Amino acid sequence: MLQHTTLKFLKALKQNNNKAWFDANRKNYEAAKTDFIAFVQQLINGISQFDVEVNGLLAKSCIFRINRDIRFSKDKSPYKTNMGAYINPGGKKENTPGYYIHLEPGKSFIAGGLYVPEAAMLAKVRQEIDYNFEAWKSIISNKNFKKYFTTVDGIETLSRPPKGYEANNPAIEYLKMKSFIVSRNFTDEIMVSKTLLKESLNTFNAMKPMIDFLREAIA
Repeated sequence: MLQHTTLKFLKALKQNNNKAWFDANRKNYEAAKTDFIAFVQQLINGISQFDVEVNGLLAKSCIFRINRDIRFSKDKSPYKTNMGAYINPGGKKENTPGYYIHLEPGKSFIAGGLYVPEAAMLAKVRQEIDYNFEAWKSIISNKNFKKYFTTVDGIETLSRPPKGYEANNPAIEYLKMKSFIVSRNFTDEIMVSKTLLKESLNTFNAMKPMIDFLREAIA
């Protein structure tokens, strides 16, 4: 579970997103960061029981910085008002199929899959879905999968079929996607409850067959 004080810090940061306030509350930030790191490590250890690819991974290599990159943004707020971690064999710097946790008051969620891959990787996934559409359908229609996820989110989708595919292709809905993501929203109450670890691991385990399919596609 995560501590109530971690959520409290993020709520306060949203109301006081400036360096002066952050510096004055750095001890609270460090406590929240330590809490989040500890929980992410618990997640990694739990995931490794059904996904050996993340065995031995350290939480610090998966957690995103709280500082925002404001160089090209109109919003000059210096800090993110959330904490996030991407768990995959290469950590946060590797954009391959994996698991994600997002902690933000009122907007927390668990997710996983493949987010906006580069063109060559995306082409491989599309080809795999096209060639093995029955296997793909079997994964996303599985009873345990449907228990946690209603749909696969493409984040962005093409308005027309990608090059090399016809509009009447049975898999066209998925071939138009630019990402392949599933997610489950969590309330603040769940994020600080004793059931958080179990619920998170059950959710990640349910998406594991989809993760495997995507990994095999880009191998």
